Amino acid sequence: MEYRALGNTDIKLSAITYGSFAIGGNMWGGNVHKDSIASVQASLENGVTTIDTAPFYGFGLSEEVIGEAIKGKDRSSIQLLTKFGLVWDGSNQGKGIHFFDAVENGNTIPVYKYAGKGSIIREVEDSLKRLKTDYIDLLQLHWPDDSTAISEVMETMERLVEQGKIRAAGVSNYAVAQLDEAAETFLPASNQVAYSMLNRSIESDLVPYAIQNKVGIIAYSPMERGLLTGKYFQDGKLKEDDHRNEYFKQFDLHKVKGFLDKLSGLAADKSVSLAQLVLRWTTLQDGITVVLAGARNAEQAIQNAKAMEVSLSHEELTFIEKELTHVISAN
Repeated sequence: MEYRALGNTDIKLSAITYGSFAIGGNMWGGNVHKDSIASVQASLENGVTTIDTAPFYGFGLSEEVIGEAIKGKDRSSIQLLTKFGLVWDGSNQGKGIHFFDAVENGNTIPVYKYAGKGSIIREVEDSLKRLKTDYIDLLQLHWPDDSTAISEVMETMERLVEQGKIRAAGVSNYAVAQLDEAAETFLPASNQVAYSMLNRSIESDLVPYAIQNKVGIIAYSPMERGLLTGKYFQDGKLKEDDHRNEYFKQFDLHKVKGFLDKLSGLAADKSVSLAQLVLRWTTLQDGITVVLAGARNAEQAIQNAKAMEVSLSHEELTFIEKELTHVISAN
């Protein structure tokens, strides 16, 4: 495993970082508690020391599972990354911006983007309790909240750093202009954004900015929510309430399958899985600090960690790049 510096901080994160959206259950067709615990613990045992979560994932469940999974572990050897700014419990009292309606156990739950000072402080205290810890290594704004001044958000996180509640402050889904505005108050250590073989839009502006200003990039959805594992093309069946039924419609699936068929040959030559090859490619891209990889059970977690053992030559990277041009142009 490689461990990489987070932006301009002295915090080191594992290049493959455990992504915990799926173990929250909501929007992913549920979960199995014991498997979720095992997946976190297997990650730690195989060098994946960084865990990314959020209160919204399972409406607190993901954080609770992680808190249970790391109980008794050496806290100083684990980096806990969580977020704030998606409010669903009504505590925003009508403030913020309606984002979407989530469905949980047949109930519709309005979710708001809200990052006012008081709300941030409350969310952090709730996260600390669920995670069973007294500090968070990296606290991130989950989504931009246009109803709250960026300066207020950054000032609040700066205070939390000073208080020792968090070690570093980051954002998610920020554009370059928003990062520039944030830096006028407090430069974020990182920006968590979507990035994958099929979604490389950040390479044009965000990556150069991040490199120049020492802002870490945490890449989420590198597997495009499982599409790039190739498993979808083997049976194509997802549970009815799985959000990916709609999400996958944005891609030319015929083109994607053709690309994955070619990539599968390269993976077979290396005796690795398609998912491992995709993850490793992502970690090798300019400006990418760490890559999030979800796991529902221990075996998936182990295989994610082993992705860092995959070696890709200059010729092989060129081959992948050439094949990708056909797919990206189609989407």
